Amino acid sequence: MGMPVRIDSHLYDLAKSHANAERRTIAGQIEFWALIGKAALDNPDLPIDFVRDLLVAKAETKSLVTPFVPQGKR
Repeated sequence: MGMPVRIDSHLYDLAKSHANAERRTIAGQIEFWALIGKAALDNPDLPIDFVRDLLVAKAETKSLVTPFVPQGKR
């Protein structure tokens, strides 16, 4: 269930432009940023790009995943 939250208009405009580019809703973009921030705070030893890429990969559907096939076992 969604909850209304007040945010700065500049942050809203940034989220809107990024959401459009990344094909998310504005709320979805802000939620994604919040998840990255929380994961980064929970794992300060990991680079932020790694945290972001991990969350993106985790959200991918199984149809986009290429199964790992070790060489020599084809």
